[in-house]
Parts: sequence; structure tokens; C-alpha cells
Amino acid sequence: MAQDDYYQRLGLARSATPEDVKKAFRKMAVKYHPDKNQGDKQAEEMFKRISEAYEVLSDADKRRLYDQYGAEGVKQAFGGRGFQWTDFTHADEFSDIFENMFGGGLFESLFGGTRRTRDGGQRGSDLRLDLEIDFMDAVNGVERQIEISKHVHCSDCGGSGAAPGTKPAICRHCAGAGQVRMSQGFFTIAQPCPVCRGSGRVIEKPCHACAGSGLVAQQKKLKVKIPAGVDTGARMKVSGEGEAGTRGAPAGNLYVILHVRAHDVFQRDGDNIVCEVPLSFPRAALGCDIEVPTVHGPMLLKIPPGTQSGKLFRLKGKGMRNLEGYLGDHFVRVLIETPTNLTHEQSELLQHFAAACGETVHPQSQSFFEKVTRLFSKS
Repeated sequence: MAQDDYYQRLGLARSATPEDVKKAFRKMAVKYHPDKNQGDKQAEEMFKRISEAYEVLSDADKRRLYDQYGAEGVKQAFGGRGFQWTDFTHADEFSDIFENMFGGGLFESLFGGTRRTRDGGQRGSDLRLDLEIDFMDAVNGVERQIEISKHVHCSDCGGSGAAPGTKPAICRHCAGAGQVRMSQGFFTIAQPCPVCRGSGRVIEKPCHACAGSGLVAQQKKLKVKIPAGVDTGARMKVSGEGEAGTRGAPAGNLYVILHVRAHDVFQRDGDNIVCEVPLSFPRAALGCDIEVPTVHGPMLLKIPPGTQSGKLFRLKGKGMRNLEGYLGDHFVRVLIETPTNLTHEQSELLQHFAAACGETVHPQSQSFFEKVTRLFSKS
């Protein structure tokens, strides 16, 4: 069997049933899917190769042509241009498989063009909107109203593109088939009609409102519900709110990309929240109870005597609730403040305190000097 044999690409025998072809393709498509192999050019190329094999072997007529004349025979049947995915008569079925397995848009991103229906309609383009929200909106979730500019079906002609009171006429060139047959050598091949571009219909009197396109621009307001736990870069899909499709094809989707503003007090670390709280030297030395802010409201935190600057305290379950409902933790980092602009009395008291400490070595100082001693003893 040839190295580039389509059956071999899918790991099939030539006696494989149509169901065997579909199952084999699905299995290999999952393995080589670009989203699972990001940056892997070999996997992307393999994905295209198995897709090409599936396109031929899943169609009874193309498969018979391939079995009799091989890959070159199929390519010649398509005008010697190699494979042009928009030429295939069941491209919509082919792209349905990708949409069911991986989501819409994969067919277009890998092979170019946009998806068409059997009557020549074209799926509407997807739209993107970048939306900035406050930090606490990301914590609690929020409903926002957005406004987008998009193309919708013309109300004058109902999206047909024909002037009101008229209808698209059957294409005389292809008799409404959307295809014309051409003989080339031993082969008779079907190609999209050059007059109606595969739709089987022509517009003799275009609608003035949309110039025959069937689409007009419109501003539309939508409400989107943003769930709690989202972060910058999160993508929300609003199905069917992209550009309108033509001739009965579905509309595209709207993708809302979220950007969360920084907070003055809180910092996010995954599902955890971190905040820094200043504390005076006397309170840190003696210990105290302080009120600290959290995203769930103020909480009382006990500071033990002798707390050092930079110490982290954990409040379990007081952090961010993620999209799965799990609650992270809240961490409080204590920063000990050194007093400035001391009065004469305060300076004297501190001098007395320093004298009372005498040669007392504090834990951090002791650890530091021990490390320095070891450093110089080795040199």
C-alpha cells in the first residue's frame, strides 16, 4: 500500500464501511487536534492530511474515483489545483463534525473560507468585544449591558436580497442546480455555477435597502451575565449574536473577552486573595486583634505577640469563588511600620527601651549573624 494512501492515513482497510471511516477519523482528529498540540506543526499537518483523506473516503463517488484512479485522479477531477475545500459538495457535513467535536470555527481556521449551506448561503462571521469589569464584579459576578455593531437580515427584503414583491429567480445557467458539469478527459466533474455561485438562484431586481446583499448594519444592545470567578482573558460565547448568515445560513457568534481592573487593596493569586495590612511596632510586639478587609467583608484577625514584618496569615475559604464553585483562601501580609518624625518624649522612651534590651538578640538577627559567621568561616 502506498505511503500516502488515504486508507493508511486513517488506519483502515480498503473494505472499510462508511461508519468505519467516520469512527477512524473522529479518533485521529481528537489525537491530532491543534488545540491539543499547540505549536506542533507536525500535528497540524497530520490533522489536515487525515481530514483530506476523510473528505474523499466519506463520499461514495469520490471514494470510487480514488479507488480506481488514486489521489492524482481525484486531483485532476478538481482541475489540477489540488484540494479546494469549498469545492466539496458535503463541506457542510464535514465542518459539522469539527463543530460537534471541537466547537465552531475550526474548519474555517484550518482550511480557510467560511462555512456554506447547500443552497450557497454563507455562515455569518464571528464578532469579538473586549469588556473591562471591576475587580469586585469578577468576585461576585455581574450582569452588564453591551452594545455591538453587526449586520442583520434586511427587514425590507427579509434577507433574500431581492426587491420587495419579487423573489430570487432560478438560475438559467445551471437550471437551479447550483452546479455545472464539465468533461475533462475521462472524467465528468461538477463545479459551482459561475453565475449564481452555487446558490441556484439569481437576483434580477436587487433590494434598494441592502443593495441585494440581504444584510444591513445595525447597533444592538445585549445583556450578558458574567459569572463569579472570571479573570482577565476569560472568553464568553454568545451564540448567534455575530454577523447574520446569508441565504438561510446560521449567524456567527459573539465572543466577549474580559479584562479585570486592578484593585487598590486586593491582589488575586489564582483562587486566593492577598492583601497587605500595616501594623505599628508596639502592636506587633505586644500582639493585638485587628480588623482586616476581605472580598466577603471585614474579618477579625488575631495577631500574636512578636509578629515579624512580612508574616502571612491565612483565612481559609475567604478568597475568590472560582467557576466550579470552589472558594480560595484570603492571605494577610503584615507590614510593620517604623515610626517617623518622633517627638522628643518618644525618642527618649525608645532610647530607654533600647537600653533595656541590652545585648538581647532577636530571632531574625540571630539567624542572620549565624549565616554571616558560616560564610566567612569558609573563606
